[in-house]
Amino acid sequence: MIFIVVKFTVRPEHQDSWLSLVDDFTQATRQEPGNLFFEWSVSVDNPREFVLVEGFADREAGDAHVNSAHFKAGLEAMAGAIETTPQIISSEIDAEGWGPMGELSPREA
Repeated sequence: MIFIVVKFTVRPEHQDSWLSLVDDFTQATRQEPGNLFFEWSVSVDNPREFVLVEGFADREAGDAHVNSAHFKAGLEAMAGAIETTPQIISSEIDAEGWGPMGELSPREA
């Protein structure tokens, strides 16, 4: 699996509209055959920092993603709204998606 985490710091005027701005890109990516997950979060320490966690089945799926028309359109849409260059971690890992955490489970109520 290709596992990617990207941090985007957006300009103050785009904080409230960021998720709408990237919605077409998000929906199109989630429809890609090799996409396992594509999830946005907001940092609890910086409300202008959006964190994207992505998973693709393999290198081919990741390559198809970055070569897609919606990827290029998404970058174009984001370029005017970001404050700094996004920070990324991208790695090929031995996994097929999310699994249960062995160290923690819910207690009976």
